[in-house]
Amino acid sequence: MLHVAVVGSGPSGVYTAQSLVQQDPQVRVDVLDRLPCPYGLVRYGVAPDHEKIKSLQNNLRTVMEHERVRFLGGVQVGPGGVSPARLREHYHAVVYCVGAATDRHLGIPGEELPGSWSATEFVSWYSAHPDSLTDGFVLGARTAVVIGVGNVAVDVTRILSRQVPELSPTDMPQAALAALGDSKVAEVHMVGRRGPSQARFTTKELRELGSLPDTEVVVDEAELALDPAYADPTGLPAAQRRNVEVLRGWAAAPPRGAPRRIRLRFFLRPVELLADGGRVGAVRFERTLPDGQGGVTGSGRYEDIEAQLVLRSVGYRGVPLEGLPFETATGTVPHRAGRVLRDGEVSPGEYVAGWIKRGPTGVIGTNRPCAKETVTSLLEDAPGLMRREVPEDALPALEADGLAPVDWAGWLAIERAEAELGASLGRSVVKLPDWRSLLAAARGDAR
Repeated sequence: MLHVAVVGSGPSGVYTAQSLVQQDPQVRVDVLDRLPCPYGLVRYGVAPDHEKIKSLQNNLRTVMEHERVRFLGGVQVGPGGVSPARLREHYHAVVYCVGAATDRHLGIPGEELPGSWSATEFVSWYSAHPDSLTDGFVLGARTAVVIGVGNVAVDVTRILSRQVPELSPTDMPQAALAALGDSKVAEVHMVGRRGPSQARFTTKELRELGSLPDTEVVVDEAELALDPAYADPTGLPAAQRRNVEVLRGWAAAPPRGAPRRIRLRFFLRPVELLADGGRVGAVRFERTLPDGQGGVTGSGRYEDIEAQLVLRSVGYRGVPLEGLPFETATGTVPHRAGRVLRDGEVSPGEYVAGWIKRGPTGVIGTNRPCAKETVTSLLEDAPGLMRREVPEDALPALEADGLAPVDWAGWLAIERAEAELGASLGRSVVKLPDWRSLLAAARGDAR
C-alpha cells in the first residue's frame, strides 16, 4: 500500500484525497488538520447565509467517509506538533494543502488602530473559528468602511447589513448573532481603488446586496463614469459587463429612504486611518484616476469617510511552514507540477496543492484540477517512494509523538453537539465557537 498524508482538510486537501483513491486502488490517505473539524474555508470562510455553497460539505463528506481515507483532526504540523521531517518518516508522501492563512495589509498609517480589522478576522468571528478571540467588532460602530471589492468584501458588507431574523436560521454562533442583532451600524461603504469594470466580485454576489430588506444600495454615477469601460461595456468579459449593468441600475434608481444604506465607492485609495478618541474614526482616501494601462494614479485630491469600524479585504497570503521552503514574494511553496522544490531540486515525497501551491486565486472548483496535477506527479513518483519502509499505520506513531488526533467519530460527535445546541436555542444548527467546547464534544463521543 502507498501511504499518503494530506495536510489540510479544506477543498484542496479533500480533492487531493479524492483524486488519490480514485486513481490508485492501493493507496491509503490520512487527512490531517490542525482543527478538530474538517472542510477548511467551506466551514470557516463561506458566509453562513450562503447555504447552497455550504452544502458542498455533503460532497466533501462523501470523500472523507471513503474506506481508504481517514480524518485525523487536532494535529498541528510544525512547532508544537509534528514536524514535516517526522511526517516523512510516517508516510511515503506528504501533500501540503494548508491554504493562505493570513491576510494582506494596507501598509498605511493608523492601520493598527482599535476598530481596524482584517475581513479575515471578522469572518472567523461570525463563522465560529476557534482561534477567534475578539467579539467587539460592531460595538459602538455606526458606520463601517470595507476596503476591497471582491466577494469577501461583499460577504462582510452583506452580513453587517442583515438582521437577526435573516441570520437566525444559519449556523452562526449565538454570540455573533446577538452582537449583530444589537449592532447600530446603519451605513456601510464598500470601497475600491479602481473602477467597476475591474472589481473582483461576481454578479451573483453583487446582486444579493440589492435584495436585503430595509437596505438600499447607493452608487455615484460620476464615479462609475470615470471608468473608461463604463460608457461602452460591450468589450468587457461577460462577468464584468453584468457587474457594470447592475451598478448602472442602482446609480439610476431614486433614493428610497431605507433605514440602512450600502454605498459602493470606486476610484478611492486608502492613505490613512484617522483616530478619534484613541480608536479609528475615519478613513482618508485619495481620489484615483485611470492611468490608461489598467492601473490608477493619484489625483492629489482627498476625501475622509467617517467610520468606527474598518475591515480590509485586499487578499490572502500564504505563511511559511517551518521545515518547508517558502517564496516570500509570492507567499507560496516553490514547486514543479506540485513537487516541492528545495534549492531548485525536487524534494522526494513532498508535494503541495491549493493556495499554498498557486497563490490565493480561483474559486472552490479551481482546486480540483490543481489537486489532480499534484496527484499525477505523486503517482508517477510512487514506485520510487515505496522503496522506503514506513509504518503500516501512522496513527500509533503520531500518538507516540504526543498527539491526540480527533477521528471521524469525534467530528460526528461535534456535529451532534452543534445540532443539540441549535435545538436548545430554538434554531437549527449552531456552531460551537471555541476549542474547549469542540474538544469536549469530540471526547464525549468516545465515552
